[in-house]
Formats: sequence, structure tokens, C-alpha cells
Amino acid sequence: MSKFDSKKVMPRYSFLAILMTLVAITVVGKTLYIMTAKRAFWEEVADRVKVDSLKTLPIRGNILSCDGQLMASSLPQYNIFMDFVALREAKKDTLFEQKLDSICMGLNAIFPDRSAEEFKKHLMEGFEKNKRHWPVWNRRINYSTFSEVKSLPVFNLSKNQSGFHWDEHNARKLAYGSLAGRTIGKMYGAKDTAQCGLELSYDSLLRGEEGIRHRRKVLNKYLDIVDTPPVNGADIVTTIDVSMQDLAERALLKELRLINANVGVAIVMEVKTGDVKAIVNMTKCADDDYHEIKNHAISDLLEPGSVFKTASIMVALDDGVVDTTYRVETAGGVWPMYGREMKDHNWRRGGYGMLTLPQTLMVSSNIGVSRIIDDHYHNTPEKFVQGIYRLGLADDLHIPLQGASPARIRMPKKDARGKQYVNWSKTTLPWMSIGYETQVPPISTLTFYNAIANGGKMMAPRFVKAVMKDGVVIKEFEPVVLRERIAKETTIKKITTILEHVVSQGLGKKAGSQSFLVAGKTGTAQISKGAAGYKSGQMNYLLSFAGFFPAYEPRYSCIVCIQKSGLPASGGGMSGVVFHDIAEGIMAQSLKLEAADARDSLSILIPQVKNGNMLAASYVLDHLGIKQRSNWDGSYLNGNPIWGHALESGGKTIALHRVPEVDKNTMPDVHGMGAKDAVFLIESRGVKVKLNGRGKVMEQSIGAGQHIKKGMVCSLRLG
Repeated sequence: MSKFDSKKVMPRYSFLAILMTLVAITVVGKTLYIMTAKRAFWEEVADRVKVDSLKTLPIRGNILSCDGQLMASSLPQYNIFMDFVALREAKKDTLFEQKLDSICMGLNAIFPDRSAEEFKKHLMEGFEKNKRHWPVWNRRINYSTFSEVKSLPVFNLSKNQSGFHWDEHNARKLAYGSLAGRTIGKMYGAKDTAQCGLELSYDSLLRGEEGIRHRRKVLNKYLDIVDTPPVNGADIVTTIDVSMQDLAERALLKELRLINANVGVAIVMEVKTGDVKAIVNMTKCADDDYHEIKNHAISDLLEPGSVFKTASIMVALDDGVVDTTYRVETAGGVWPMYGREMKDHNWRRGGYGMLTLPQTLMVSSNIGVSRIIDDHYHNTPEKFVQGIYRLGLADDLHIPLQGASPARIRMPKKDARGKQYVNWSKTTLPWMSIGYETQVPPISTLTFYNAIANGGKMMAPRFVKAVMKDGVVIKEFEPVVLRERIAKETTIKKITTILEHVVSQGLGKKAGSQSFLVAGKTGTAQISKGAAGYKSGQMNYLLSFAGFFPAYEPRYSCIVCIQKSGLPASGGGMSGVVFHDIAEGIMAQSLKLEAADARDSLSILIPQVKNGNMLAASYVLDHLGIKQRSNWDGSYLNGNPIWGHALESGGKTIALHRVPEVDKNTMPDVHGMGAKDAVFLIESRGVKVKLNGRGKVMEQSIGAGQHIKKGMVCSLRLG
């Protein structure tokens, strides 16, 4: 007989079915009720525990020198805040009140500008108002300072427990200080926006793309959830050579301080490509020192003076109205020109008398050049100006820097009847021919001289040559030819010879070198003071020297412009000296000797390799022809050091071992390193170094692994 009693079991099943149906109906009913009647309430609750569409800032790209050295990069900076609501929710408010005095004393030690009492008053104000985003300090701080604040009581807890939180920003840092600072550019720190220079011109590439994230409160904790990740900015590779830039800046500053000048400019350009290898812009400031506050090289529209005479003579030679045997009378140094007197610089000493055309440039005769041009173009001045335009001096060079302006060279215009000039006087042409009545920025003058050095081919000045992303070139900027030929080949050869004689025999001797030939032209011009003209008290002068070197196989062109008040004032004797120092320094740097040539029969086959940057050691060993083994991939040229030590591996092989780099807040072990590597490693962590002795590091006063504190000084004994 079956034990199953349907009369007892089925009612139970029916009861369960009915119960589950009622529960389901209740759930569905409640759901519909929440979705309709309570919808507004729950949406308001959801809004309190979520934040949508928060921006995630990308990392700004780096600006690199021509050989990959870091010139500008982004470092983290922080704004720090307290969330007192989160503090209370985590039930740490009592702990905060207990530790408040310790916190404030610690903040005072980190930020001495505000007392502990002021910090206490400020924090208690936010605590009493129950603020979610109360600033602990009202300015951005660097990572080192941030780490100190984060180690204080309560602040050292997690965000959700302490309420201590922060906004991270990318602050721009120039690796070489003010070197080429105006050209590299600046950022508005508070806004993270570009202010000037390449930072501004290439902002769209450097900036990258912002990401989007949202915040959700889950289990009483806020979580950041990335919707769209940020795209970091690309790196730009400039044409700037750090060593040339440093050399040009030091040479210019030396002369500016010596003669107490107001403004100084120096530009170095590679002849074949138009690459700007160095660009210096110095202005004397209120602190009686020189700083880069304006890019004078591209924006100063001043009358260039005698460096313009080269262009005037080239027009005459190219048009065939004169040749190098042409002679002109300059008399006693004073010549009447349509009611005005044209004077040579030596008019008080009797002038130059009869001169040949090359001699007019060699001695920079105002009368000689102006008479040649006026005699042949007086009735058709537009033909002369067209010749100047043909040389490219008035071209828009499309400089990728804010404030750049092309030269302003007036073209003669006649009235509606075509009988007389409306913007021209009889004296305009003579004075224009010697560098007045025009406005030419230094970069345009240099581009013209660079074209002469390049056999007549005019190259556009190039400041950026590539864009890189993650070490891969994604875009290249090729050299741009503005004009295939600015003058006839014979004209270029003749003017090159004349310019070389200006330096070897004429007024430009101080720009020359005993080691190689230099070609160039001096310039000394009075600077007009606006409406006051040239007769407003003490005179200001623009002193220039523009040229190229070596004269007959040119590699680099250079211009030096100095603005100063009062006499003495000499383009050759002041700007020429700076040109000389730059040219000799660059040519000395280019004397590359093969390391392998240093080996002889007495050389040590396996040299001793100090601890430190193993990439640098690998580079030298390669050039000495010594085999090596290493546990990494990379090259010395990428600029990123790899730290480690070397061991002789038997025979003629050296084993290079990479050692993991310690945390930035920890003192590294620099024993066995050379002074350069040791100082770099320690000072990159904010610790000052004192050296004693020579050789490799034998002792360090702060032990390896010790936590670094602000204001530490480490003494190194070398032996």
C-alpha cells in the first residue's frame, strides 16, 4: 500500500504555490510603486551617492632637445583637502579632535608661513561646517611636501577613513632652468594652460585628450570608475642643441654684463636645414640681472642698420648695374643727400675717399653704399625694393611662436595718375639702403645670411623636427625650402668673398678666428625713440653681427644683436666678440675624436668601470671595442639612465648588471660611483650634496635606505 497520501500533501503544495504567488505579486507591486510613485525620491538618493562625467586629465607630453634630452616635462603637484562628512561617517571624528594639535603642529613645520593656531582655527571651521572639500593649504604643493602632509596623524589613514583627499595636477618643469625658456614656453600654473613658446604653438599635440570617469558610493566607499581613459600627450623633438644653447647664452651674458646693455639676442642656425640650434633672448630687469621675458629674436621690428647693406649690394650685383671693380667717391666722410647729410662713422677723421664696391662693405661706408644704390635706382626705387623682396628678406617665415612678425619693408607707390610717389621721399632710398626706413626682426636677417651660406637656397627656420608617442616617431617636419635661389650663383660667390674679407680685413675682425675662416657683416644702428625720433637725449643703439662659419664650407650661421644706451657702441667690437665666442665654441665641440684611437700597447685591456649609469658605460665600452653582456635592452641615446654595476666576465668581456632603483623618498647607495652619477641620483631626490676628494665614492654621510627628509645634506668622500 502506498504511503503517499494525496489528501494531506496536495494542500501543502497549494499553500506554498499561493504563498509564492503572493510574494511575487508583492515584489512586482513594490517595484512598480518605486518606479512610479517613489521615482523622484530614489533618483535624488542616487544623485547623492554618485558623481558623473568627472574629467581625468592626461599627462602632458615632453619637449625634447634635438638629441632627445628632456627640456620640459610634467611633474605632479597637489591641492589637498579634507572631507569632514566622510570623517564622521567613518567615525574618526573623535580621533581627529584628539590629534588636531599634533596635525596643526606638523602642518606648521611643513608650511611655516601659517602658525599652528591658524591651522587649528582653519580646520575647526571646516569641521564645524561639515565641509566635504575643505582646503588644508591654499596653494599647490610638490610630491615631496605632499608625502610629508600625508604622513601626519589621521591624514595617513585611507581616504574613506580620514577624509583627507587631493586633486593631482601636472606641473611643468624646465629641465635646464631658464635655458631657451622663452622659446620652450611657459604654462599658467593654476589653469594648466599654455602661455607662450612651443608650449602654446604645439599645445594640441602636447596636451592629449581628457578622459571621463564617474564616482559611485559602494559599501560606504567611493569608487572611481573610468568610462573613457585619457590619452596622454605626444612628445615634440625640437631642433635646439642644449650644449650650443648653453654656450650662446653664456657668451651673450658675459658681454651684456660687461657693457651694461639693455637687450641681447643670439641665434644659431644650421645652414643646410634651417634648424635653429640655439636662440637666446635676454632683457635687463629690475633686479639688475638678465632674464628671458620676451622673444626679441622673432618679434623685435627694428631698423637693422649696416647688416642690411649686404642685401643692398647684392641687389645691385644681381641686377648687373655694378660689379666688384666699381668705384665710388665717399670724400671726407660727409656727403649731402637731398638736403640731409649722410655721414660715415669716421667722418671726424677725414673719411675714406675713393672706395671700391667690396671696400664699401669692408669698412661699412654709409656714403659708399647709399651712393651706389641712389645712383642706379633713384628714378625706379620700386626696382630696388623688388630686388630686396627677391632676396627673401620680407618673406613671412611662418615662425611657430607667438609674437613672430615678418619684416616690414616699404614698397614705393605712386598716385592715381602714376606721376609721383605718395609714400616716398628723395631721402628714403639712400637711408633704406643702409638699413633705415625698414623694420626687420633678427630671425629674418639671419635667414637671409643663412641663404647666402647655403649657396642661395633659403631655408625656413625650423624649431620642431618630429612628434613622438611612446618612443615612436608619429610625425616628422621636414626642412622647408622657401626659395630655391635668392640670387645668381655668381652673386652668391662674390658676396661670400666680400663678407669673408669684412672679417679678415675689415671692421669685423673681432668676430674672426685663427682656426677657421668666418664671413659676416657688422651693424651699428641708432634706434629711434618713437615720436621723439633720434633727438631725444641719450641715444640708443642696435649693435649687430650676422654671418656664417666656416666661410667656404658653412655649417652654421649666427646673428648677435645687442641693444644698449649711449657710447661706446660697436657692432664689430661688441656683437662680433659674442659671435667669435659662439663660433669657436661650436667648432671646438664638433671636433669629435674616436675613443678607440686612445688605445695603445700599454693600455689596460679591460678598464675599470665605476658603479652608476650603465648605459653611459656601455656607450664608452662600445667605442673602445670591448665586448659586454647586459641584462637590459636600450641605448645611451635615449637619455634614460640605467643604474647598476660592472663585473669582469673573463677574457675581454665585461658584464653590466642592472640594479633596481630605490624609492624616491629613500637614500640610494652611491658607493663606487663617480661624482657625476652620485650627485645626480642624490640631488634628484631633493638632497644637497657636498663633495670631498676625487675619484669614486668611498663614504656617504647618509646611509643607503634611510628615509629622506626635507633640508638634508649628504657629504660624499671620494678616493
